Amino acid sequence: MDEPILTVEERTAINSGRWFSALSPSLKHDILRYAYVRRYRDGDLLAARGEPPEEWLACAKGAVRVSSTSISGKQITLTYVEPGIWFGDVAIFDGDRRTHDAYAHGDTTTLCVAKSDFKKILSTHVELYEALLRLHARRIRQLYGLVEDLNTLPLRARLAKQLLHLVRSYGVPSLSDGSETRIGLQLAQEELAQLLGASRQRVNQELKSMERDSFIRIEPGGLVIRDRAALMRIAETDL
Repeated sequence: MDEPILTVEERTAINSGRWFSALSPSLKHDILRYAYVRRYRDGDLLAARGEPPEEWLACAKGAVRVSSTSISGKQITLTYVEPGIWFGDVAIFDGDRRTHDAYAHGDTTTLCVAKSDFKKILSTHVELYEALLRLHARRIRQLYGLVEDLNTLPLRARLAKQLLHLVRSYGVPSLSDGSETRIGLQLAQEELAQLLGASRQRVNQELKSMERDSFIRIEPGGLVIRDRAALMRIAETDL
């Protein structure tokens, strides 16, 4: 379902994104001038592996679940693209096909720039080349960090880091207790386990341990962070 314009909340998410906000006013203007809005419901397919790239995208609301399929046919979640993050440019640059599937996680809004318009912007704004290099460099740093964490940190520390990331991106103040923050992105424990490269059973054990320590609370609708400082200590010192 397409809508002609972004809501105030969605536009704020785009404009406040770390990468986009650093662009020059003229470049931001042209990107938004060419862009159009698409809205999806939970589970809708945005792009399929093997398809030719037709759009450059940004998440404006909700989340985009990037996944692959194992040899056994099991779908594996690799990451979630959060509001303010741009993606899909790699396949446009190298001319190859999409390498992963992308699905809406919850009600999701994307801002899209057609491949032809993306190339027009590149031809007009040399600045965009350098900006995209910085974006790719940041992705590589994050990827190396994830690989390092997977090989050097225990699951408890990796889980704490992931929860801190989720609360920064999707944190919603608790109405019942101002000191607590609810993670607005609803993830099944299996999905959380896939992000951490661990089994659901082990992640469940660690979550229950954190709940016993009063660091988090597990509710049917998701997770509530009760002690962010404690999670930070685990992430920094549990080596």
